[in-house]
Amino acid sequence: MTIPFLDLTRQHRALETELLGAVARVLASSQFVLGDEGKALEAELAARAGVRHGIGVGSGTDALRLALTAVGVRPGDDVITPAFSFVASASTILMAGARPVFVDVDPATCALDPAALECALTPRTRAVVAVHLYGHPAPIDRIAEIARRHGVALVEDAAQAIGATWDGRPIGGWGDVACLSFYPTKNLGACGDAGMLLTDRDDIADHVRRLRHHGDTGRYQHVELGYCSRLDEVQAAMLRVKLRRLDAWTDARRRLAARYRERLAGLPLGLPSEDPRARHIYHLFTVRHPQRDALAKVLADLGVGTMVHYPRAVPEQPLFGRSANRSRSAARRASGEDAERRWPQAWRAAREVLSLPCYPELTDDEADGVVAAVRAAVDQV
Repeated sequence: MTIPFLDLTRQHRALETELLGAVARVLASSQFVLGDEGKALEAELAARAGVRHGIGVGSGTDALRLALTAVGVRPGDDVITPAFSFVASASTILMAGARPVFVDVDPATCALDPAALECALTPRTRAVVAVHLYGHPAPIDRIAEIARRHGVALVEDAAQAIGATWDGRPIGGWGDVACLSFYPTKNLGACGDAGMLLTDRDDIADHVRRLRHHGDTGRYQHVELGYCSRLDEVQAAMLRVKLRRLDAWTDARRRLAARYRERLAGLPLGLPSEDPRARHIYHLFTVRHPQRDALAKVLADLGVGTMVHYPRAVPEQPLFGRSANRSRSAARRASGEDAERRWPQAWRAAREVLSLPCYPELTDDEADGVVAAVRAAVDQV
């Protein structure tokens, strides 16, 4: 049996008639940008998060970049972010002209460690980016309390966590602003790039709406340097079709994760953690093994697709060595022994994590095939 890591054709085949109908609806309206479909999607997602505003943009990366500007991040500011995440959680800080300050992560969830956050705060800190990695919420209540106490803005990077909750409250409404990605592989994925910001603050919503449209307040009155980042109507219409299935898809992911947990228990393999206060939506089912690369190779030979999210701690990326204007030797140190010393949990996670197939259309037989392959692979490494 060959089991792909992800097969989006299954999802789109089942929804083909509705998706094509949504596209036809947009074509008939000839509203392609900032139209009714986008406004409806913004309202629907804002309501799910318990906030008043959704602002659609071109991608999750754009959402982060515009959010940082909207909360007041300026050149010379510091922004704290976890040392283990997708690169955009930190590269967008550089785009804003600020300095990413990396902190280590909790070894159980790979989420930002609140104790490390508190230690990293200085008078230069303007904001913190809290990442809800793999679909498991960060301890956002503690992070929000620390941010409020120190007067810094809180941006939730919820690109992988739509539908997750913490203490029964949806992710996306805890901070000053939250950022979603609808990249095709996400739990709610577009058929292309798309993103959204969620906020309960009128000032941030108004600011982002200007920024996404060239700083325009209407009638070609451009009051600040903005950008062109608008969620197009075709993507919004298709996302609305998929949104109606999101809860069922999340339930399917959680059932699959429970199946994996039961059948992989007892192996010398780190299984995903789920805090009692969290509702994990399993964007990824990520295990850990000290011989990760060897394990992935055996699984590939057995026909099981896997992915590594992510093979380097963020500060190890050459981008950040160059961005700080460090020498070549200093950049090499940051990408090796320096990263291991300063962010040991992030460094270790980057060398151990391996994501297994986990998507709603995966059959029970395929899931059991993954389990059998993992059991065989663990015996061989």
